[in-house]
Amino acid sequence: MDGLKVKLVNYTPKPLETVTWAALISYWEEWESEAFERVTRTDVENHLPRVLGYGHESILEHAVFTFAIEGISRVASHQLIRHRIASYTQQSQRYIKLNPEDVEETFVIPEGVKENPELYEKWKKLMREAIELYEETYAKGIHQEDARFILPQAVRTKIVVTMNLRELKHFLGLRACERAQWEIREVAWKMLEEIAKREELKPIIKWAKLGPRCISLGYCPERELMPPGCLKMTKEKWKKVIEK
Repeated sequence: MDGLKVKLVNYTPKPLETVTWAALISYWEEWESEAFERVTRTDVENHLPRVLGYGHESILEHAVFTFAIEGISRVASHQLIRHRIASYTQQSQRYIKLNPEDVEETFVIPEGVKENPELYEKWKKLMREAIELYEETYAKGIHQEDARFILPQAVRTKIVVTMNLRELKHFLGLRACERAQWEIREVAWKMLEEIAKREELKPIIKWAKLGPRCISLGYCPERELMPPGCLKMTKEKWKKVIEK
């Protein structure tokens, strides 16, 4: 999607070591707070895959990730904030300035609409008119917090998202699915790709099976609703992410 940007900007220092150290408290008699400094990458590799293999995922909550997302529509951001075990800070529509000369800079227009030239021009015309009326409204003394009521949900926004790793797995399980809405699905895959770019984080994708639910379950929970060939396609796409 043109204009969409997702960036992993921060995360818990030594996240896999932190999660491993937390896991060891359950059965390691020598566990102590100072033991965190002694957790090595070898300890992580020896313990974390096994513990996660047992399905003990509460330990993932001790690692937190912060993403910056730019260029998504308010349609997509509304879906995003429905994931309540997370923190969000979103661009305010009370103060933003819109560009009536370039509607695609200001709004997200679905590719299906762009494929129909006549419909595409109607969309752009309506969006330009919405911006012009928005500007006219606040130019006449109406506050922007009221003027924004005229804007379509397609208006682009920016948002900072912070999730712990367990909630991130839940989010990816639902939103990276091929049946998720296309825009939020692209956000989910870009978040996964951002994690894969960090060598210290990359192993957790495989160990915790981060991705659409079919990756962790081994089958499509959508069953008869699954698009033809989706399971194979999704598994191949996931493998490409972890093999880069």
